[in-house]
Amino acid sequence: MIEFEEYLYNRVTPILARWDDTGIYAVSFFVYSNESFAYRGCENVSCFEISYNTEENCGAAPAISEERWNYAYWPQDVEGIISPDVKDDEGTKMLFEWYARQGLERIGFEDEEGMYDGNMNYIGKGPVGYYALLMAVSNVARRIQQEGLLAKKFGRSMPILVHDLEYPWYVREATLNANPGGEAADFLAWMESL
Repeated sequence: MIEFEEYLYNRVTPILARWDDTGIYAVSFFVYSNESFAYRGCENVSCFEISYNTEENCGAAPAISEERWNYAYWPQDVEGIISPDVKDDEGTKMLFEWYARQGLERIGFEDEEGMYDGNMNYIGKGPVGYYALLMAVSNVARRIQQEGLLAKKFGRSMPILVHDLEYPWYVREATLNANPGGEAADFLAWMESL
């Protein structure tokens, strides 16, 4: 595990350990770029927040349903791991140090020529830096699943969704990677139904 992923893991796991709501059925690892998020002259910087949803909140909605899986329906009670909108955020500082080590430049810009295929399907990876962070977060989620941390804590496995506000191809890829035991099968089936 690379150093930055270890940092994220060490930030996330104490939060997961604190959660005590027995109705939790899914965990959100929300990675999102916003043009208002800025850091050292870069705009459209990505954030990383974690939260969860409960059976009570979704009204015990069907296994494959909008109410269960669409993040817009979830409580927005999040814990920030990387918060570029917070002054002197340690997570954002660590993110940009990692970007530099990865050789990533022009953070927040997106190549408009490579965003769509010939049929106007979005094939881009979001603004520079977004996809790299998404996959690092996905690897952290995968480690959590492989170590069985959620299953030990709650007595059952549950999916970790690695996502943004939309559900493009890379959310599917990241969530598949994050749930090697098939924990996210219902979420992925819902995505296919969109």
